[in-house]
Order: sequence, then C-alpha cells, then structure tokens
Amino acid sequence: MDKYEFLELLTNGHGVSGFEYMLSKAVIDAFTPLCDSVKIDKMGNVIAHKKGSGDGAVKIMMAAHLDEIGFMVKYIEDNGFIRFTTIGGIDPRTTIGQEVWVHGVETILGVVGSKPPHLQDAKEQEEAIKLEDMIIDTGYSKEKLLELVSIGDTITVKRNTVKLLNTKAAGKAMDDRAGVAALLETLKMLHGMNHYPDVYMVATVQEEVSMTGAFTSTYHIQPDIGIAVDVGFGTTPELEKADTIELGKGPGITIGGNVHPTLVKRLFETGKVHGIPCQKDVAPGPTGTDARAMQITKEGIPALVVSIPLRYMHTSVELLDLEDIHHTARLLAQFTNSVKEGELEGLLCF
Repeated sequence: MDKYEFLELLTNGHGVSGFEYMLSKAVIDAFTPLCDSVKIDKMGNVIAHKKGSGDGAVKIMMAAHLDEIGFMVKYIEDNGFIRFTTIGGIDPRTTIGQEVWVHGVETILGVVGSKPPHLQDAKEQEEAIKLEDMIIDTGYSKEKLLELVSIGDTITVKRNTVKLLNTKAAGKAMDDRAGVAALLETLKMLHGMNHYPDVYMVATVQEEVSMTGAFTSTYHIQPDIGIAVDVGFGTTPELEKADTIELGKGPGITIGGNVHPTLVKRLFETGKVHGIPCQKDVAPGPTGTDARAMQITKEGIPALVVSIPLRYMHTSVELLDLEDIHHTARLLAQFTNSVKEGELEGLLCF
C-alpha cells in the first residue's frame, strides 16, 4: 500500500476524538509487517515497536494523532431534527451546508441546515450562523430516528479525499492522518537500515481535545527523544509568509522554547546531508501538538515537532502535497539512523 492509498483509507474513514477505534485495525494491519510488535494500549493508542541494534539503549518515540474533529448528537427534536455540538476546534462557518454521517446503530446520511437567508432579518444576515442555530436533517421522523440514533453518537463530515494536480490531495482529517501516513513511510525506510535506536511509532488518540493519548503512551514508553509528527499552516495568499510553511518544500521543523535546540540542529543537519528539503517553523510558546504532552511527561522528554504543510486546516478540504509526506519520512528515518551508540548524552546536552 503506497502513501496515498493509506492516506486515502484513513481520511475517508471516521474516528473523532475518543472514537479512534474505528480506524485502529487499518493502522495495525499497515504497521504490523514492518515492526517487531504492535499493540493497542488501554487508552486506544496504537503503538508499534521496531527494535534497533542497540537493544533498547536509545528509544525514539514518534507520535501522530489518529483522531479528527467532528460533532456529537446533543438532542433530537420532536420533528426529527438533530441538534449537535462539536468535538474539537471547528469553525461553525464551515459547517453549514455540509453532508454528514451520523454514526448510530447504523451510519446514516444527513445534511446541515439552518434558516434560509430569505427569512433572516437584516441583523441575522450580517452575522455568521451560530452552531446552536443549525440542525441536521436526515429525513427520518423522530420515532424512526430514535431506533437508529442516540444522544452522544458521533457525527463526521461526508467527504472523500481527492487527488489534485501536481501531487496535491485534499480531504478531511489530513490533520493528522497525514502524520500517521508519514510514520508508515518512515517504517518502510527504516526496514532497510541497521539503525541503533529502538523506534516506537504511536498513532495517538484524543489530541484534538486533550492530548491524553500522547501523555499516557509517553509515560509507558519513556523515550529518550520524542517527535510529534503533525501538520503546519500552509502558505496561502492571505497569510503572512513568516507565519506559514510552503507546500512542496518539505516539512517544517519547529524552533522555539519548547523544543530541544541540539536535536533541532541535528534535524537540519540530517536534511542537509541527505538533500531533504526542510523549513523553519517558529513557535515561541507551547506547540499545541503531542510534543507538548511528551515534553512534560515524567521528568521531561526532549521533544521535537516536524510538520507537514497543510492548507485550510480544520476544514473538510484540507490540502497538502504528497511529496511532503515523503520528505518527512526520509527526514525521520535518516535522523533515526544518524543516532549512534554512545552519542545520546552529547546529543541532548545544551
């Protein structure tokens, strides 16, 4: 399975924060042939372990979150309309008019609707429609709907990933299933290397709401180095270039107070030596990724963030360049292979 096929499989699937188990089997099936062991922990994280020649003397953990943003059934009106709330950070302005899947006893199709503009007063027309003023219409009566749907059932946007021109692809949940796809590509590359560190690839849960999966899996693994593989804000005309990273030019490597400076230096050196394009991505404070959870677990884990450029984040048309997944995987594999016996202490010194 190539990187696009795996990415398509994951992004066309469904699994909002706390319900990632809907995709666990797909990840396990893909990782298992390339690892020494794969398991699901008590939180639902998928943890793949690939042994190195150092017999566990150095452990590198790479984490990409498997969950996506979505919705949850909050109430069912007498007329059968579904009131709903959000799971994760969703801009309500992107929600109206979407087709959605309601995951109940059966998965059923619905549409998100609201008061037509013709019937809005002047003030309403000037304001964005609030989530509480939207409903999901499945076409079912309340009686029939209650046989299939319950309060607390999850809802995801109906969207299939599509290939665009020039190695681009767009769809929902690229954040951060593109990162999971990068982990798989990294494993493929490591398969042909005699790397010294043990590697733990973790598809984490609940990043969008709490980073719980990264906290618990890091506590269990106790890595020497933690790397969050996530997405970063891709350049578009309305955004300042200083705040973004460009598609097709490789992953962004985060520089800031919450990432380890000598590890950052090694990442850039690795890219230069192997001709892998990389970009600088500045984050002066906490990164808002799984790296934050890694960094403050137990006595602290030296952490890094590697970001795949992504446009239109937290919408149903997130867009990336497939080559950036490849560049990210090459960087991670070569970085892992660059860590040699007896080097860890010096590598982690400030």
